[in-house]
Amino acid sequence: MSQVQDIVIVGAGAAGLTAGIAAAESARLAGKELHIVLLDAAKRFAAKILAAGGGRCNVTHERITPDDFAGPRNLIRNVLAGFDVNATIAWFASLGVDLKCEETGKFFPVTDSARTVLDALVNRCRRLGVTIQPQSRVQEILVDLPPAAPATFTIRCEQDQWQARRVVLCTGGKSMPSTGTTGQGWQLARQRGHTVTDVHPALVPLVLAENFWHAEMSGLSHEAQLSLSVDGKRTQQRTGSLLWTHVGISGPVVLDISRHWVIAHAAARKVELHCNVLAGESFDQVEHWLTEQGKMPHRLVDNVLASRLPRRLADKLSRLCRITNDVRAGQLRRQDRRALVHTLTELSLPVTGHRGWDHAEITAGGVPLQEIDYRTMESRKCPGLYLAGEMLDVDGRVGGFNMQWAWSTGHLAGLAAAKSLLQP
Repeated sequence: MSQVQDIVIVGAGAAGLTAGIAAAESARLAGKELHIVLLDAAKRFAAKILAAGGGRCNVTHERITPDDFAGPRNLIRNVLAGFDVNATIAWFASLGVDLKCEETGKFFPVTDSARTVLDALVNRCRRLGVTIQPQSRVQEILVDLPPAAPATFTIRCEQDQWQARRVVLCTGGKSMPSTGTTGQGWQLARQRGHTVTDVHPALVPLVLAENFWHAEMSGLSHEAQLSLSVDGKRTQQRTGSLLWTHVGISGPVVLDISRHWVIAHAAARKVELHCNVLAGESFDQVEHWLTEQGKMPHRLVDNVLASRLPRRLADKLSRLCRITNDVRAGQLRRQDRRALVHTLTELSLPVTGHRGWDHAEITAGGVPLQEIDYRTMESRKCPGLYLAGEMLDVDGRVGGFNMQWAWSTGHLAGLAAAKSLLQP
């Protein structure tokens, strides 16, 4: 491609599409046109949008704070403030996508279809004249710094090359490689002087020891509180829905705490995970409850537990404590009752690993946010280069937080790249 493009965006996912739209809309508002091209390695780009939220695309969350993310809180706060939840909702409305807020605080398109979101983004790009070029894997980004002239970038792909005045990197991380993510963007960032922290799967299901009984509970879901200890010190605690699977555990509460287990385990630390199946209740509170239940002489222990837990799980936890199905709550000896309470509130989960990149929803690690200007997402290492989305060393919890990070960073990057070209 001989013509010098104004902006080349590498990666046509959530952040990349947002950057393209923000840049083109900014130019149009100024009464000008910019040549903008999005390059994506995959034949079917933005597959992660289609997979998000179980195919419904969890666009954002009603309340998002820096505490919902792992990374430098002060910088994250400033980035999110630049394009917040309300701005996101209004922006999608301008794209023709109405959102609904569910009881969980998650926002989905009213159509309950991720295709609605992707189609709206792609259609807006087309109306703005933004070119989307799939099957264009970028291998190298070179920069020409002539004396007394703005830099020009050369973007070399497998089949051709492009030249651009500005470049936005939105290549994603390594999660869900079936969607085309390979981590190649970090190599491109390194070429331009950036560092990359160690990367790990995040929001990933965990695997339990084969001789554990999780397979008996497969498909069962319930509220739980998970506590993570590293080298004997409790470091993390999360509450939410837990799903038992044939290989281990999943569900929002597991996904949220998984990054911490994965990172500590990779560092060869001693990591322990415990589960309180009566989330939010202490040992003393649960013991008091069981004691009170014992005052009703005919209540079986199994039925008492089943009043609070799924029957399958209630029965299993009773058997673990050697309590048969004919034992009444009032018959429990103090030591047996306390053993049962310990099992209910501190069930040890023998985690042996995780499901890997194929099952991870997001990447932990990447380019440090300190190497980026949080106001514009411009690189502090290479002027004219912008970075956005998952390739940055910021990851959020499950529930639309990582999508919001993509919209926020993509919007800021695209807007800033355009403004830098439109200034007289």
